[in-house]
Amino acid sequence: MADTVEFELVAPERLLLSTPVSMVVVPGAEGDFAAMPGHAAFISGIRTGIIDVYESSTSVIDRRIFVSGGFAEVTPERCTVLADEAIALDGADRAAADQRLKAAREALADVNSDAARDAAASEMAIAEALLAAIDSSTRN
Repeated sequence: MADTVEFELVAPERLLLSTPVSMVVVPGAEGDFAAMPGHAAFISGIRTGIIDVYESSTSVIDRRIFVSGGFAEVTPERCTVLADEAIALDGADRAAADQRLKAAREALADVNSDAARDAAASEMAIAEALLAAIDSSTRN
């Protein structure tokens, strides 16, 4: 059995990352899961959270990537994440994330329909999660 699995991260417009990894931990819809070489095949929704990428060992996180949702497909050789949005935390801009949260709060205050309220509340939750992810990443 191989000692790596191919990890691919795809955003709506392009392939963001394609690299062999020893393990990747994904925020699945029903809980975090770790994809490793030889993993059983499955498909899962993913929730807003952080993907931890272990490139050379399973004890050191090499990359942390914020995702706002999407889907993942795991096979024994590959883990593919189709993310609604993905932001590498090592280069994340906290000021831009603060502005995003401010704009979401303003949009929520100005809604005039249930659909607009739901969309603004969802954006606000994503912006809050992104800020929390950036803050936790700077502490580690």
